[in-house]
Amino acid sequence: MRPFVFVNIAMSADGKISTGERRQVKISGSEDYLRVDRIKAESDAIMVGIGTVLADNPSLTVKSPEHRAGRRAAGKDENPIRVVVDGRGRTPLDADILHKGSGKRIIAVSGKAPSDAVDALRQHAAVIVAGDETVDLEALLEDLYRQGVRRLMVEGGGRLIWTLFEQGLIDEFQAFIGNIIIGGMDAPTPVDGAGFIQEVDFTRLHLIDAERIDDGLLVRWSVPRE
Repeated sequence: MRPFVFVNIAMSADGKISTGERRQVKISGSEDYLRVDRIKAESDAIMVGIGTVLADNPSLTVKSPEHRAGRRAAGKDENPIRVVVDGRGRTPLDADILHKGSGKRIIAVSGKAPSDAVDALRQHAAVIVAGDETVDLEALLEDLYRQGVRRLMVEGGGRLIWTLFEQGLIDEFQAFIGNIIIGGMDAPTPVDGAGFIQEVDFTRLHLIDAERIDDGLLVRWSVPRE
């Protein structure tokens, strides 16, 4: 068994999530920020890859006092479990995700992570070793399910999202499409990684709905399980 896994991203009208220099840019507006905070609060865990931690240093905390209070009233921590997929144990020990806000943190590493790095991370977070060369995402999701995670939100980055798609581990894809053009052949997209080569392998999505938010569009797709 594994959690319900959904991806939530913001991208420009031309499908970019930041500049070619990996500089974070503001894509969505205040209404979408409120939406994202709400769905964070509704999730049991939020997962990102190590590239997102190194590039953006996110805290992944719930910002709204009302949402945090709602979680406390339900007997939960103020923030969902924050999970970093970090095969080599490169999460900086001063990263915001390890220090800002209450709640549990999990660093998922592979057997290739240096033991001294793993020991240091264990001072700040629970560490799950899953996989030999890279993090075994299916095993990680099964472990999270055993820990009570039923709804898992994925916020990036592109390589992690690609791998989840490749392995058939995503149930829903949510994209806020902002009213800007970023351009650049090297600018990252929501799903990077190797990519599918044959059309027969493409992931086919089913449209759930589309809604205008701010000056952009929120589109939600389901990913049929085979």
